[in-house]
Amino acid sequence: MKRFCLATGLLFLLLFWGVLLPFADRASFTVHMIAHMGIVAGAAPLIAIGLSGTRADFPARWAWFTPVVASVVELLAVWAWHIPALRLGSESSSGIAAVEQLTFLAAGLALWLSCLGGGLQEGRDGRRLAGAFGLLFTSMHMTLLGALLALSPRALYGVGDVTCFGFTLSPLVDQQAGGVIMLLVGAAVYLAGGVSLLATTLNSGVPETQRRRAR
Repeated sequence: MKRFCLATGLLFLLLFWGVLLPFADRASFTVHMIAHMGIVAGAAPLIAIGLSGTRADFPARWAWFTPVVASVVELLAVWAWHIPALRLGSESSSGIAAVEQLTFLAAGLALWLSCLGGGLQEGRDGRRLAGAFGLLFTSMHMTLLGALLALSPRALYGVGDVTCFGFTLSPLVDQQAGGVIMLLVGAAVYLAGGVSLLATTLNSGVPETQRRRAR
């Protein structure tokens, strides 16, 4: 299962970094958001599942790097790269775009590994509970950012029309579509992850006999 998740996550990276971004209009905010959500909400959790319990599972060795800390790191990375000046830099420079994408992957992996990783049973429930909080917090700030982008009355990025999968979009419509993608994909995936961890934590505290009766 772990190998399958790792392979699938790496395949996602190949699709987004090797197919989508090189051949799509990088000036399109919608294209940017598809790649962004694909990395942090698609590839990162799958790779984290594949790496959990291995030497690459660094949060398991760093007790201070809790899911709450990781969620703050994710917040800073996501919001910083959506500052208009940095967004413009990513559109105009392949080097800056590469740093942006690596930052998204690193922040996403750090968060998901801190929530899903760990090779020891001791303290696992506390880690899951903190992970649920970290993922729910991330879902909240992604919901806020997505809503701000989707409901903004003016375009924050770009000044001309862009092409997105054959459709010509104005800067404002392009931005609004990107915000909706963040709302539908990013916020939903992190919310689902947080709820799942919370349910697993609560279920682990119920004796096996009670769980059998409930079935």
